[in-house]
Amino acid sequence: MCADGLLLFDTDGLGARLAAQARKLTAAGPPPLSSEEIDDRRYAIIDLLDDLAGSDDQSERLFIATELVRRTGELALAVGGSWGGGGKWLARLLETTAPGLSARLHHGVQEVLDGRVETLVAVADEVLGQTGGRLWFGYKRVGAP
Repeated sequence: MCADGLLLFDTDGLGARLAAQARKLTAAGPPPLSSEEIDDRRYAIIDLLDDLAGSDDQSERLFIATELVRRTGELALAVGGSWGGGGKWLARLLETTAPGLSARLHHGVQEVLDGRVETLVAVADEVLGQTGGRLWFGYKRVGAP
């Protein structure tokens, strides 16, 4: 909002300075994810893929698929160096960062609702492939004592 909004009043120049700083930060993009953050996101997606494969319940599959779409989209934005977004902004940012991915994820959910998971799994695996693929062994996080 500060980067793209219309400044209505600015008596001392602070508004213009803040807007300029906001534009600079927005243009620079977010800091890259650490390898730990990427692995955490990969693991969450893989867990959802396992849940999807192991469920025959249509209601469960709907909620698993929508969470899988959200997390896959978020990982694609992060890998693409884009700022994150939720809801409609996730779809909009994906069109800029990974053109066509949002439509393919949408199609994957439609397929899940028709009882077929392969399309959504393939799209998620494609995004995971950009970060090293599925985590099979060795993923662990040490909690606080």
